[in-house]
This record gives sequence, C-alpha cells and structure tokens, in this order.
Amino acid sequence: MAAAALRRCLTRRQSIPRVSPLLPLTRLISDSTDPITIETSLPFKPHLIDPPSRSTTTTAAELASFFRTMLLMRRFEIAADSLYKSKLIRGFCHLYDGQEAVAVGMESSLTRRDAIITAYRDHCLYLARGGDPVSAFAELMGRKAGCARGKGGSMHFYKRDANFFGGHGIVGAQVPLGCGVAFAQRYRKEGTVTFDLYGDGAANQGQLFEALNMAALWKLPVVLVCENNHYGMGTAEWKASKSPAYYKRGDYVPGLKVDGMDVLAVKQACKFAKDHVLANGPIILEMDTYRYHGHSMSDPGSTYRTRDEIAGIRQERDPIERVRKLLLAHDFATAQELKDLEKEIRKEVDAAIAKAKESPMPDPSELFTNVYVNDCGLESFGVDRKVVRTVLP
Repeated sequence: MAAAALRRCLTRRQSIPRVSPLLPLTRLISDSTDPITIETSLPFKPHLIDPPSRSTTTTAAELASFFRTMLLMRRFEIAADSLYKSKLIRGFCHLYDGQEAVAVGMESSLTRRDAIITAYRDHCLYLARGGDPVSAFAELMGRKAGCARGKGGSMHFYKRDANFFGGHGIVGAQVPLGCGVAFAQRYRKEGTVTFDLYGDGAANQGQLFEALNMAALWKLPVVLVCENNHYGMGTAEWKASKSPAYYKRGDYVPGLKVDGMDVLAVKQACKFAKDHVLANGPIILEMDTYRYHGHSMSDPGSTYRTRDEIAGIRQERDPIERVRKLLLAHDFATAQELKDLEKEIRKEVDAAIAKAKESPMPDPSELFTNVYVNDCGLESFGVDRKVVRTVLP
C-alpha cells in the first residue's frame, strides 16, 4: 500500500489533457507516460490480411485522456437528448452514446492532417477532432456561433481546419465523397489518409461498392469504417443483410472486424489500417459497436430490441467503464477521483450550453447565402457568368 501511494505521488504532476478551455480541471489523475502493455478484449477477425497483434501499448496519460474525452461525449449526448425534448433542438438528431470508443480510438491513431468524413451521427466525431462543445451545442440549437453558423444542424457538423468533412444526411452518400478526398490526398502526395465512416444500414448501398471498386483500382489511401451498431432505422442487421460480415463485403479488398467497444482495440486497428492503405490501398474496418439511444429522436429504440439487451451491453461492454476499470486496476486513479471528474464534466457541459444559448439566431437574410458559389471560375469552362447570375441567386 505504501509503495502504491508513493508511486501515485510521483506520477501525479499535471491534470489530464482537456478537450475544451471552458473550466479548469483540478483533479490529479496520473499523467505518467511510462508505457504499459494491455491485450485487446477480443481477437481481430481478418479477411485477406494478417491481423495486427492483440498486444497494445498505452500510458496512464493516454487512458486518462480517453476516459475524459468519452465522458464528455457521453454527457454531451445526454444533454442533447434533453435539449431536443425541451424543443431547443429541432429537426433531426442522431445520438452517438455507446459508440464513443470508435471516435476516440480512431482519433488517437491519426493526425489532424488526416481526414474524416461520416454520416449524420456526427456530434462526437466533431468533438474528437477538437471541436468546441459551445460551437457544437450552438449548431444543434441553430445559433450563429455554431460550427456551421447554425445553418447545418445536427446532421451537418463541419471543421475544415481539422479536415473533418462532416456529417451527411443522405445514407451512404458520404462514402464516394470520402474516396474523393482520398484521391486528392494521393494526387497531392500528402502521405495522409481518409477514414470514411458509414453504418450497417448503409452497407448495402450500391454507391459504396462503386466507390470501393475505384478506390481499389487506384489504390487510394482510404479506410472504409463500418460502424456496425447492429440496427438501422428500426431494422436489425440480420433482417437487412444476407451477409452481415461487413468486413468481408469488400470481396477483393482486405478487411478486419474490431471490437468497437474497446478503445485500445480501435486504436490498434486504425493504426494498422492507416499503415496498410498508405502502402496498398483501401481496407474495410468493421467496428462491432452499439448505440444506446434509438436511431433518431423519433425512435424510442425499444420496439425492435429489448431493454434487457441494452442493459446487458451497458453492463458488460460499455467503453467508458472498460477504461475506468483499467485506470483503477493499474492504480492510476481512485474511484472518488473519477467520480469527481464526472462532476466536472457535467459542469463543463452545462457551461457550454449556457454559453451557446447566448448566441443569437442567424439573421433571416442568411437563408439563401452559401447555397451557391458565385466566384467559382466559371469562365474557365466557357460559361458566361452574367447568364448564370440570371438563374442563380
């Protein structure tokens, strides 16, 4: 006990990394960067490729950062649920709680020069890319301070300076767009990659297979990530897919099935995938994950699955609780310190909501701005700009 206490004193020097600058973080959870080796919860399932090792290297500082970021995401989505029910968020809203390990583990393997594009369940991916909770809440509530100036809403978060090319509302439409981003990366010889996310519901879209064919032909640096949360819009995967082994669906393209509830497994798989696509072209990662909320706010999420199923996943596979257990097992934090951190995250989210509410709504005159690009070099295509302006606003 004395040795453990001494080690704790020696390793605690700084607070763990922050996601936003709203409130100071005072807890002194270990920030040690000494490497430790942990085995992933489940083996990887490969298709046409040798899988990565199950042994992953991490540190106390990284685990603490994972824990804090996932806590913020979880609390953000719970708050979004409440704001929607209070009618402060209107329109569509798709929540990500339960799937946080995918966003966090993926981000830990990338740089901000690498690109991410996803569908409409995009709030937490925006936060993972360094997005500010204030701008995220403001966007949800349609305020000017939002990341898309309040004009995109829940399904259209965007952060160009971090190469986050957003949420897209058309099912599967982001997949060929992501392959286009990867084409640009290869054309410019950037040495970067694109992670192109879609769900199990979009996995049967024809455009996915068309884009994958071109990506394989041209050896584009694109990782296709199927976030398989096992339910589309009220439809279980086995009712929609004859072959729900999505990591094999690329046929001639290698694939890997990953425990998407294990942040270290996601980190390991994404690092492996990034190295692969830079050298060989596309790969498919199937993230076996789970959403706790319904498909969207209009879906109670309990008519096509049982409450016992949801509770069982929470108890056995929850990504945040897994990291909590690691922090406690390695004596990087005490249970009370982690509870105190949860309280601080709650205050941070509440402060972000209050600040977002201070932002005004966009002026009605903004309704038709940013719909078309007026200065896009049309003359180079032999198009008369005057004629175009008689047609477009």
